[in-house]
Amino acid sequence: MIDLYYWTTPNGHKITIFLEETGLPYTVKPINIGRGEQFHADFLEISPNNRIPAIVDRDPGDGGEPISIFESGAILVYLAAKTGRFLPRETRAWVDVLQWLMWQKAGLGPMAGQNHHFSQYAPEKLPYAINRYVKETSRLYAVLNKRLADREYVAGDYSIADMASYPWVVPYERQGQSLDDFPHLKRWFHAIKARPAVQRAYELAKRVNVKPTVDDEAKKVLFGQDASIVK
Repeated sequence: MIDLYYWTTPNGHKITIFLEETGLPYTVKPINIGRGEQFHADFLEISPNNRIPAIVDRDPGDGGEPISIFESGAILVYLAAKTGRFLPRETRAWVDVLQWLMWQKAGLGPMAGQNHHFSQYAPEKLPYAINRYVKETSRLYAVLNKRLADREYVAGDYSIADMASYPWVVPYERQGQSLDDFPHLKRWFHAIKARPAVQRAYELAKRVNVKPTVDDEAKKVLFGQDASIVK
């Protein structure tokens, strides 16, 4: 059994997609990041960076004590190794998946996240910042679009690289993007959206978080954190 510490963010969706795709049994432990639950001491024992998602695998492959893992990329790699699915073993294919997983972790996620912040949540609308991140999001979409021009999925076969990237493209309109500008990405996006496991993952999100709006209280918790919150 997997305990999934989760909230309804793109990084959280990555893990529910994987779990739904593989049918691994799991229990959702909601962590309402807009109300500061990520700072509770018991959660910090599992995720010292006070971020979701995190998991505790109570049946690890080595037969030992439960193992806890934080960071969505690390979780995906761990679960892929545990199940033998969505991360090929052949060296070149394995590298291909991992480099695109890291591309999402280092590029698409952080840049789209800043796009969201400055265009949607910042108390002051800063044209330079908005323009900077909308343009960079567009560039990253173009990179992904080019990659998908001659293959069905990011690394050929459906993999954890697709599961990592898809949730960050879901809010494309909020990111100032049109999928019509990226036809290969658009085809990929709708193919993943149609997968039953992906649909189940997003239905779960609706049940976990019935108020997805980042309200004023949540903004105080989520934005402006500094070293003082690390205890």
